[in-house]
Amino acid sequence: MSATRVFVARLAGCIVFDPAGDRVGKVRDVLVVYRKNDPPSVVGLIVEIPGKRRVFVSINRVTSIGSGQIITTGLINVRRYEQRGGEVRVIAELLGRKVLFTDGSGEATIEDVAIKEGTEADWAISQLFVRRPKTSASPFVKGVTNFATWAEVREKKTEGQAQSAEHLIATYSDLKPADLANTLLDLPRERMFEVAGELPDDRLADVLEEMPESDQVGILTSLGDARAADVLDQMQPDDAADLIAQLPEERGEQLLDLMEPEEAEDVRFLLSYAPDTAGGLMTTEPIIVSADATVAEGLARIRRHDLAPALGAAICVTLPPYEAPTGRFLGMVHFQRMLRYPPHERLGTLLDAGLDPVTADTSAAEVSRILASYDLVSVPVVDENYRLVGVVTIDDVLDYLLPDDWRSHDGNDDVRRRATARSELRTGSIPLPGAQRTTRGPQ
Repeated sequence: MSATRVFVARLAGCIVFDPAGDRVGKVRDVLVVYRKNDPPSVVGLIVEIPGKRRVFVSINRVTSIGSGQIITTGLINVRRYEQRGGEVRVIAELLGRKVLFTDGSGEATIEDVAIKEGTEADWAISQLFVRRPKTSASPFVKGVTNFATWAEVREKKTEGQAQSAEHLIATYSDLKPADLANTLLDLPRERMFEVAGELPDDRLADVLEEMPESDQVGILTSLGDARAADVLDQMQPDDAADLIAQLPEERGEQLLDLMEPEEAEDVRFLLSYAPDTAGGLMTTEPIIVSADATVAEGLARIRRHDLAPALGAAICVTLPPYEAPTGRFLGMVHFQRMLRYPPHERLGTLLDAGLDPVTADTSAAEVSRILASYDLVSVPVVDENYRLVGVVTIDDVLDYLLPDDWRSHDGNDDVRRRATARSELRTGSIPLPGAQRTTRGPQ
């Protein structure tokens, strides 16, 4: 095995291969245990394998670390990793901690940790990369950095003071929201709340949308009312409505009062529908244009980087006003159809004549069959006056149909279970996956 010094923060996301060169997974963290007189010993890696499962790979199974990749013996226990007492995750728990220099020269913050192989093929922490507090009031000046051995520092522990989460957030800055959500769920609960509290509002909103409802509630409860309302403002209205529906009624009303009026109005509107209807599944923020809008304008609208792919697959055409609930719904134009016509073509001439909207009280089962039968990724929802009130996208339906624990599911369902689900979909007898869920609010 290579005996070079390796910085742990750079290992995050590195690909793990078996001896044949086949990809095993990605490194998510390094696990160490403290020792009385020596630096912490590295016991293994936490690796994410296909299926979003985190497993433990013993350091003894690692044959090479370097060049942005890790080679293992190929023998990996695929049992889901569970942290044991005494184990410390370097990225999740050690980075960002405060330490004091034993020579009395002050404190510093751990920004990275170097590990190195010893003479007996064991790995241990060799150095800490730390940053001292800045000495200037200028926002452009940072503190001095130093390398220190484990013996030269000791951890600073202040009762009631949480460790900094900034470096953990920076390490995972390139993760997609779903992957970051899984990473947070793997952290100790208090650490999860701490890191969530440090995330920007929009980033935390994206992450919450990818979490089970019980964890969403836990994180939201850990935030102050004002911060929680700001995060809800950044969420998609349908996701915000689902989350508020899980809160006590009084708490939900408090947060709605603190939200931006326009955002709160959308959420209240969605809360008026039962969760197993099109109105309960839909989002109220589709792309809406007039019939005189051109292909060029339509393509420009769906180029927005913050637009979900399912919402960008089609554009809704209505009479004014162009915000839900709109004027009379005229039809939808699919993205692929727009690509076949010149930029100056009017969208009103490209409507999909074969696509009928559903009403807000259409059942979730019926919406599912429509999407499956016509190979759609979204379907428009209208009210009794044929005004567009929103669209149901394929991800909304999947979130509803999948079991509550699908995010942590191992993905090894048997064939009979899948066949049963397909049969239920065809017959319309889909059981409510959230049968224990309460209705969202006053009807």
